[in-house]
Amino acid sequence: MTLDPTSTTTDDVPDEILRSIHIAARDETVFAIISEPGWFVNDGEYREHEITTDGDISHVVDPVHGTFEIRTLELDPPHRAVFQWLVGQSGSLEDAPVNTIEFTLVPEQDGVLLTVRETGFAGLSATAAERRRSYEDNAQGWREELAVARTLAEAVR
Repeated sequence: MTLDPTSTTTDDVPDEILRSIHIAARDETVFAIISEPGWFVNDGEYREHEITTDGDISHVVDPVHGTFEIRTLELDPPHRAVFQWLVGQSGSLEDAPVNTIEFTLVPEQDGVLLTVRETGFAGLSATAAERRRSYEDNAQGWREELAVARTLAEAVR
């Protein structure tokens, strides 16, 4: 996995997380995983979610973490999926600042490079401590979630 050291920063917290991982699987297989709203809501181990969708808004029910509202901004199979969410918080996307999560797939010799870019941390909260906590939680979380995507996709190969 790689971290982009040039990510945009504010005075107290970077605005984006950028992580990548190589996956030895077909791009269509990986896209089937990353295009599911909320696939990344877990603790490093994939769980089935109950998902209901109305237009571009999906309500994702995780058996451990509860219900999340996730907006699908773009699906470009098998290259790109873009979502918005409340950074692991429950509630309506209209009630608070949201982060944007962009997944991209680039073909490589024996698979694909999956990259996630989550932006919006600088505008999340009125306090620097809350922004920092959200950023650090998600920075660690994306390491786990990308590993989950790799495990799922490589099992299907």
